[in-house]
Amino acid sequence: MKNPEKNNHSGTVSEFVLLGFPGSLEMHIFLFSLFFVTYILTLIGNMSIICAVNLDQRLHTPMYILLSNFSFLEIWYVTSTVPNMLVNFLSENKIISFIGCFIQFYFFFSMGTTETFFLSAMAYDRYLAICRPLHYPTIMTLRKCIRMIVCCWVCGFFCYLLPVYLISQLPFCDRNTIDHFICDPGPLLGLACVSAPATEVTCAVFNSVLIFSTFLFITSSYTLVLRAVLKVPSAEGRRKAFSTCGSHLAVVSLFYGSIMVMYVSPTSGNPAGIQKIVTLFYSVLTPLFNPLIYSLRNKEIKKALKKVFRNMKFDQNK
Repeated sequence: MKNPEKNNHSGTVSEFVLLGFPGSLEMHIFLFSLFFVTYILTLIGNMSIICAVNLDQRLHTPMYILLSNFSFLEIWYVTSTVPNMLVNFLSENKIISFIGCFIQFYFFFSMGTTETFFLSAMAYDRYLAICRPLHYPTIMTLRKCIRMIVCCWVCGFFCYLLPVYLISQLPFCDRNTIDHFICDPGPLLGLACVSAPATEVTCAVFNSVLIFSTFLFITSSYTLVLRAVLKVPSAEGRRKAFSTCGSHLAVVSLFYGSIMVMYVSPTSGNPAGIQKIVTLFYSVLTPLFNPLIYSLRNKEIKKALKKVFRNMKFDQNK
């Protein structure tokens, strides 16, 4: 689809077309139903964890405050893309404005970056709790926890300004069809009517540094945690420590395993089919799995959730 209107930032392009997933109308209705249910379950799961942490005084500790903020982040992370994707399943034109595309691009990747910082903060919290238990209450105070949370949010939303700016300044001429369901840097770089190796390499280096630095920090933290846990004489103590950290490691594996496939190499070289599948995994499925992983593996969260549901049932019966 071409648009002759001039745009100060992108040549003749003032809107993009998100092709999304191929298939018949019946297939799109099925996908709409599937992802709508997935989206609602994701919201319910993460909101349940937020309510459980906020309503249970025993969970007002750095570990669970970080988890509550992480769940809040996941709600907005999935909301930045899924509602637009659901609309496109039932839409004929599948159009998104130039500004809307880059707003989605910025918020989606800023929240993804914020997620890497939160996972790092949660790993640091577990390192202190297990490797330095006697000093943990004085080091990880509530004030320090809040500072870490603010730092994660601010740094996450600041970091991705440069890649978004660089790609938004590329000339797109009259090509505006994105073979994806979100405004992803790979397809956008592929649409540019001039070769932009410097921008592509800059984005690839930026993504690689961000992903590997946080991943190495997390793995280093848990290497030290593992060494400390193996020295615990009590089998029950080791089991409890592994159970606490196991949930976090499962979330880290799901998230980093998928984003490394996509963003540690120049993004425009990945086939469209692979981009869609991998993006679908870390943008839709991972936020759904996170509350399930934490609630199923954490006894304190399960107790708090049961208390929330009992209170809700009691209020309904009044």
